[in-house]
Amino acid sequence: MTEYGLLITLFFIGVTGAFFSGMLGLGGAIILVPMMLYIPPLLGVGILNMKQVAGITIVVVFASSLAGVLVHNKNRLVLKNLVLVMGVSAVVFSFIGAICSKTTSSGVLLAIFAVMSAFAAIILFFPKKEMDENIDLEKIEFNKIKAVIISSALGFIGGMVGAPGAYIFTPLMIYFLRIPVKVAIGSTLGIVLVSSVSGIAGKVLTGQVPFLLTASVVLGAVPAARLGAGFTKKIPAQTLRKALAVIIALTSIRMWIDVLTR
Repeated sequence: MTEYGLLITLFFIGVTGAFFSGMLGLGGAIILVPMMLYIPPLLGVGILNMKQVAGITIVVVFASSLAGVLVHNKNRLVLKNLVLVMGVSAVVFSFIGAICSKTTSSGVLLAIFAVMSAFAAIILFFPKKEMDENIDLEKIEFNKIKAVIISSALGFIGGMVGAPGAYIFTPLMIYFLRIPVKVAIGSTLGIVLVSSVSGIAGKVLTGQVPFLLTASVVLGAVPAARLGAGFTKKIPAQTLRKALAVIIALTSIRMWIDVLTR
C-alpha cells in the first residue's frame, strides 16, 4: 500500500508547482519533475523514478493547464490561432514521443529534460524589449512555418519525458515568434493543454501512469493553477520573464548534477 506520507507530500508538491506554473505559463513539468524526484526521498516518504514521474506529470500538466488557461483566456492573454497552429502539430508528435518512451531508459529521459531546460534558461537571459501592457490580440502576427517546426520538435521530445514543453515553448515563442511575454504565457498553457491529451493517451496505453499517486498531485494542482494564473496580469512582463529564467536555470543546474553523477 502506498504510504500516506508520500500521498500528502505529492499533494503539496502539486499545490506549489501548479501555482508558479499557472502564473508563468509553465504547464508544470519544469517544476513538478524535480520536486517529485527529489523531495519525497529527502523527506523519507518514498522514491519515484523518472518513468513514474513522467507518467504522473503528463496527467497533472493537462489538469493544471486547463485550470490556468481558462483564467488567461478571460484576461485576453490567449492567442487562439497560435494555439491551434502549434497545438495540432504538437499533439501528433507528442503521442509518437510518448509511445517511443516505453523503450527509453530513465537516464536518457533525464538527460533530454536537462538539455531542454538549459537551452530555455539561456535564451531567457537575453534582454528583450517588452511590448505595451495593453495588448491587442487581433494585431499580433507570427510565422506559421516556424511555429509548426517548433511545436513538432518540442511535442515529440515532450511526449517522451512526460512534459509537453511549456517551459521551452514560452521562451521560443517570445524570442523566435516575437509573441508578447504575457500572451506567450497564456497561449503556451493552451498549447500544452492540447498537446498533453495525446501524451496522456500514449502513457496510459503503455501502462506508465500510477493512478493513485497522480490523483494526489492533481487534487493540489488544479486550484493552485487557477490562483497562480490570476497573478499573471498583475505582474510586469519583464519580471515574469526574469522569474521564468531563474526557475528554469536553477532546475537545469540540479538536473545536470544528477545526469553527470549517475
